[in-house]
Amino acid sequence: MQNVENNDVVEIDLMEIFGLMLHRLWLIILCAVAVAAAGYAVSRFVLTEQFQSTTRIYVLNKQNSDTLTYSDVQLGTQLTKDFREIIKSRYVLEQVIGICGLTDTSNSLAARISVDTQSDTRIITITVTDENPAMAQYIANELREAAAERIKSVMDIQAVNVVDEANLPAAPSAPSVTKWTVIGFLLGAFLCMAVVLVQFLLDDTIKTSEDIEKYLGLSTLGMIPIREAAEEKGYGKAQHSSGGRKHTGERRSSREGAEYVQDEDGDMVRKRKAEENVTDVEVDDIHAEENGYNGNGEENGYAED
Repeated sequence: MQNVENNDVVEIDLMEIFGLMLHRLWLIILCAVAVAAAGYAVSRFVLTEQFQSTTRIYVLNKQNSDTLTYSDVQLGTQLTKDFREIIKSRYVLEQVIGICGLTDTSNSLAARISVDTQSDTRIITITVTDENPAMAQYIANELREAAAERIKSVMDIQAVNVVDEANLPAAPSAPSVTKWTVIGFLLGAFLCMAVVLVQFLLDDTIKTSEDIEKYLGLSTLGMIPIREAAEEKGYGKAQHSSGGRKHTGERRSSREGAEYVQDEDGDMVRKRKAEENVTDVEVDDIHAEENGYNGNGEENGYAED
């Protein structure tokens, strides 16, 4: 956790932050997957597919029409940047717009054209991007022809040869679904980690006894644990126990009502005790009858004598 000194310097425990990130790893992965899914959906169903068609030309400058010297090659290599500027010039682009019947302006068409030159060569690569693959191929071929004529007339070049005709693209060049998905995953993970880290740095609450000693310089003499869940559970048990005691009292009252009976004097006596008394009375009567019988027998015996 961050440690704030008197000079307002914040010390951050990297191991604690690492543990925090591990603790929040499920949230980071969830956010990363969610943003990656959003990136996949946008690149797959929202963005318009773009197709690229490429053609290449070779510019040859001969000082002598019969032979090609080293100076010709050296000069042609130095002029490749000039060729690139001529290809994307407003004159050439407006001519291509008129031939192809485009609604673009020269600036918007130039944004869809890229011209690259290989190092130490005079081969120029022209790439055109369009939503329609056939239109991209058509624009690339017309741009090559218009640029070749303009280069010949402006720079007095003897020949501009075609290295590759413009191809018909079979697959879109953009957007890249894989690229968007990976970027979305990384972006989601980074944003979630940033939010977790900012929340951690702004949290200045005391959570443990070590925090009290760390920030306040006080020693803890004891801790009183607060367990809300246990208290709620205990409260529920207490209610259940009181209800049980209530039902037990009712059953006890009913049982006591069944065990107590009213005697002749109106006093409540236990039925069980009354039964014992009855049993005692019956036993006494039996003994009395036996004694009386024996007495009567003796009296009869005396009488007979």
